[in-house]
Amino acid sequence: MKLSIIIPLLNEADNLPELIAHIVRLAPAPQQVILVDGGSMDGSVAIADSVLKSTEIAQSVIDWRIIESTVGRAQQMNAGAMSATGDVLLFLHADTELPVDAIDNIQQAVAQYDWGRFDVHLDSHNPLLKIVGLMINQRSRLMGIATGDQAIFIKKSLFEQIGGYPDQPLMEDIELCKRLKKIARPACLKSKVITSARRWQQHGTWRTIFLMWHLRFDYWRGVSPNVLKQRYYN
Repeated sequence: MKLSIIIPLLNEADNLPELIAHIVRLAPAPQQVILVDGGSMDGSVAIADSVLKSTEIAQSVIDWRIIESTVGRAQQMNAGAMSATGDVLLFLHADTELPVDAIDNIQQAVAQYDWGRFDVHLDSHNPLLKIVGLMINQRSRLMGIATGDQAIFIKKSLFEQIGGYPDQPLMEDIELCKRLKKIARPACLKSKVITSARRWQQHGTWRTIFLMWHLRFDYWRGVSPNVLKQRYYN
């Protein structure tokens, strides 16, 4: 299995050094990592380029690439997929950390499944957010729908078959999974990725929980992703 990790970036300068160092520590390593910048204003591209030229990273076996795309997570991930040489694509958020044996886990999964995701753990000691993580995992396992924080992986042939991520500003991960689920059920890995809880911490736990559930319900009943995006970022 050849695996390409695709990471959309937008003003992630603070996360990049640790993100890159963490990926280098994966065992085994992925064949390729593509950083797709969507117009960062904080020097993300320059910082990524500098880190990748350091001795430790430059000597790694990974094929690192930095490309630029129009802003928008869906467009960025599709641009990364077009440049990918792997036969399996792993879409990773810049604030999400993979388990060290993630590549082995995916290789075992794609022997039986065409796509899948990891369980998620929110990076917080707040007991309520631990419950939120458990609920996300159970809902995903029951519904066969994953969020981008769960590090979705897909065979490239299937990704191309469904036309990639839908061109919409929000809920692109939900829509992708809905289309994938019509073809095959996902591998729901119990191994956990660790993702940032910064949105819950910045905007309040209960307020964010309510917002997320309200957005998902409105998307289910047909509200436009453009309308949902305005509410999400406001």
